[in-house]
Amino acid sequence: MQRPDGNIPVTPGSYQFRDAQGRVIYVGKAINLRSRVSSYFADPATLHPRTASMMSFADKVEWIEVRNEVEALLLEYALIKEHKPRFNIRLQDDKSFPFMAVTTDEEWPRAMMFRGKRRKGVRYFGPYVHPGAIRDTLELLLRTFPVRTCAASKFKQHERLGRPCLLFHIEKCSGPCVGEISAVDYKVHVDGLMKFLDGDNTEIVATMEKQMIAASEATDFERAAKIRDRLTAIHQVLEKQQMVGVQEDDMDVIGIAQDEITAAVQIFFVRKGRVIGRNGFVLDKVEDVSPELLVDRILENIYGDEPALGIPKQVLVPVLPESHGAVEKWLSDVRTTQVSVRVPMRGDKRELQETVTINASRELARHRLKRSADQHSRTMALNDLQQLLKLPHFPLRIECYDMAHLHGTDYVGSMVVLEDGLPAKTEYRRFKIKDVPGNDDYAAMREVLMRRLSAYKKERDLPISERGSKPGKFAYPPQLILVDGGKGQLGVAIDVMKELGLENEIPVASLAKRLEEVFVPNSSMPIDVPRGSEALFMLQVIRDEAHRFANTFHRQLRGKRMKVSGLDGIAGLGAARKEKLMQVFGSMKSLREASADEIHTQSGLPQVVSQAVFDALHLS
Repeated sequence: MQRPDGNIPVTPGSYQFRDAQGRVIYVGKAINLRSRVSSYFADPATLHPRTASMMSFADKVEWIEVRNEVEALLLEYALIKEHKPRFNIRLQDDKSFPFMAVTTDEEWPRAMMFRGKRRKGVRYFGPYVHPGAIRDTLELLLRTFPVRTCAASKFKQHERLGRPCLLFHIEKCSGPCVGEISAVDYKVHVDGLMKFLDGDNTEIVATMEKQMIAASEATDFERAAKIRDRLTAIHQVLEKQQMVGVQEDDMDVIGIAQDEITAAVQIFFVRKGRVIGRNGFVLDKVEDVSPELLVDRILENIYGDEPALGIPKQVLVPVLPESHGAVEKWLSDVRTTQVSVRVPMRGDKRELQETVTINASRELARHRLKRSADQHSRTMALNDLQQLLKLPHFPLRIECYDMAHLHGTDYVGSMVVLEDGLPAKTEYRRFKIKDVPGNDDYAAMREVLMRRLSAYKKERDLPISERGSKPGKFAYPPQLILVDGGKGQLGVAIDVMKELGLENEIPVASLAKRLEEVFVPNSSMPIDVPRGSEALFMLQVIRDEAHRFANTFHRQLRGKRMKVSGLDGIAGLGAARKEKLMQVFGSMKSLREASADEIHTQSGLPQVVSQAVFDALHLS
């Protein structure tokens, strides 16, 4: 890539590097665009290896001017979120912490444990480290705030039957499904639960204590005892929430532990002086970042989308972010009151920050144990593979393909991906084989490779103006394709490459039954990969992962086909009704154990169809 001309402005803004296909591969921000962009065009030998790697793919640079540093920060975050550039820092793991959730958009709101993408109309509290912590907390709080926890289908079932479930009888639900409580009184329970989970418990405790005393003075000892039991449950929950400051303290405390390629982040959420939740994630440091810029990126990840617990008055960090003033102004604008981002220097807050950092260090240690190898080992493995297979480029992205079937049925293929030597599970793809009758692994491999590489070629050859804002699922080319199966499968891969005109662009190799033997084009003899080498270990990782991914998909398809087959041919039972039955009963075993009347009552199917299902499942 040529150095851009001197027209780069000296104003704040965001810059984007694009590859030869026009895809955004890196997004950055700068107070002075000219100074920052020019720094990338130094001697490659003086650049950080990851920066040099990025520049080897870069074809051109673009920039967008803004008025100030805050706008540059927000624009950078928006562009990273939109394009997901491969050379920007990104979340490495897919761990999802559970939340307590209350469905405020329902007529009778429900309390539940929740994971995944948040949606409107639901209030979230937490996150919690373990699902058990949510269950224990909810178990105690339901004695004081008896809101429903059942799914909509269960609620409607009891509403239709006119009988409440067991939770009503043990006083952990107020029975809205059968009209045992008014909407006004139910709202009091829901509001009290959410207020308590928000950390505002002083008023609730004081009110309940007054109610208990009043009931006792009125000689209503049964009511006083119930309130006493509810207060006991609340105090048990409060004991589980560590007190770390004065009651007015609302803050997020962030701890970071890192090595050269990974950063583990832990956040403690403190509201009203109590730790009410925590979260954590791991960042893949694809780009070369200073500690200050790393904190910038972390704060973007935490607060870029509306956080479940809102933005507190204080954010405590180990070092001030690179764009300290801009970050404070951004968070203050979102909160609409002043937010302070600072490093605690002494006292209780300093000790708490150190505790959170210790938690981050432990999480990083756990993450290292899960990694297939450390950075040095992975670099050695990739270097060895490049030299052994005589690859034209460093194999930053490796794809491996495998097939799975049972006597030619439920034929599937898998594509697993290593990026920088680590499994990139979001890039994995699976294929249902469509055009191969019987048992023919060569034809199946040909179909899979043709579908994957045709999609890549089609997107590559599109004019930039016709491409979508996000890259397609097969947009990135690998620097190495591995197929499992020896010389025969290699021949299939070579034929596909020649047919698509990619033989000089994407190298291919095949893994023989003996793992240390790798076949490459134009050679009748395998290449021996030294036993005990990092390269051999990496080949083992990717082949085992390809086997696992293919076999898992095959078992899913086979299990689904076998599960539903017992319901085939029943009069009046179409696809939608089959699906409904499986949703209600969960398994064929549970369905077989149900009577015809239970099938009718719980699924809502007509009596004649329910009887037909029962008869079909109990034929001798």
